[in-house]
Amino acid sequence: MLADLSSFPQLQTKRLFLRQLSITDEGEIFLLRSSDAVNKYLDRPRANSIKDARDFIIRINAGMSNNQSMYWAICLRDQNKAMGTICLWNFSADENKAEIGYELLPEFQGKGIMQEAFARVLEFGFTTLNLTRIEAWTVQQNVNSIKILQRNQFERDAELEKTINRNAEGPDCIIFSLSRNNYLERRL
Repeated sequence: MLADLSSFPQLQTKRLFLRQLSITDEGEIFLLRSSDAVNKYLDRPRANSIKDARDFIIRINAGMSNNQSMYWAICLRDQNKAMGTICLWNFSADENKAEIGYELLPEFQGKGIMQEAFARVLEFGFTTLNLTRIEAWTVQQNVNSIKILQRNQFERDAELEKTINRNAEGPDCIIFSLSRNNYLERRL
């Protein structure tokens, strides 16, 4: 459904280098996936060991090689150490859309890093992959996530929220979305 990704698309910004995850990221992935602060609003199994982190990286890279998702390690340009991740996943060929997900180690939060990575991945999704819509699922209590979505012109999608299975997703789940047309208009 995606373009052929036999060569993983590395992305750059003024300060950042977004690259494919590697096994050498297992320590940082363990920190991200075991951190109470990072996982506060995420409904996912916590990493209990480096092996859990390594298995996650292997699973993510297998999904990328099957064109099911795109998952970047966020690094400073002059370093190769991952400080967070950002991904496009949950692709829908029928609707030509994807979901965006993102996380950053607490010591790197509040420095504009995620905003810089987020903007670059949006550009890639809308201009290279030609997605027509990107969605983000979060919870009402995740104020920082909502702020980055709103800063990037995402709007709460009341129609899509009507389709949420509240028993599975929880009563506080909310959905934001951004269309390619709105994205391109704001860039003019």
